[in-house]
Amino acid sequence: MATATATTSPLFSLSSLCASLPSPTRIPTSLSLRALSPRARLSASLPFASPLGGYGTWAATSTSSAGRLRRRGLEVVCEATTGRQPDSVKKRERQNDKHRIRNHARKAEMRTRMKKVLRALEKLRKKPDAQPEEIIEIEKLISEAYKAIDKTVKVGAMHRNTGNHRKSRLARRKKAIEILRGWYVPNAEPVAAT
Repeated sequence: MATATATTSPLFSLSSLCASLPSPTRIPTSLSLRALSPRARLSASLPFASPLGGYGTWAATSTSSAGRLRRRGLEVVCEATTGRQPDSVKKRERQNDKHRIRNHARKAEMRTRMKKVLRALEKLRKKPDAQPEEIIEIEKLISEAYKAIDKTVKVGAMHRNTGNHRKSRLARRKKAIEILRGWYVPNAEPVAAT
């Protein structure tokens, strides 16, 4: 631990601190550390480039003993703290923000289209004089919902099993309405064309 004796002035320059450091560092010499009072604890972090390739800080601290005021000067301690984030981290954060917004929009569109189909099916179920031709409009809505679900799955905003489950739910609801109205008979023998 290298120490520098404190003078009567509370101004400590970084050039004197750099001279007392055991290894060469990249510290700007134009900056200075100023202590507010002799009793104040001076703590500052100075960036340096580690010989191992990482970033860290030199912490310059002025300490005093607990029983009586005794300035021992500057103590140089090497702390393992992270320095400036690499540009790749900032780019990844920007990408994540952009993807989160885009994925949210895709999921919202998918949910909206599914709700439209479910509302139309519920309206058809409650309608007393429904015709088989009305199911064609609902099939168009189902097709749009399938397209939105497939897009959401394709970009990775939703798992493909979840997408299949949601498409299956729409198909089951449609088939239940067709069975209820008598437009579809399950397990019916297909009529052979002669």
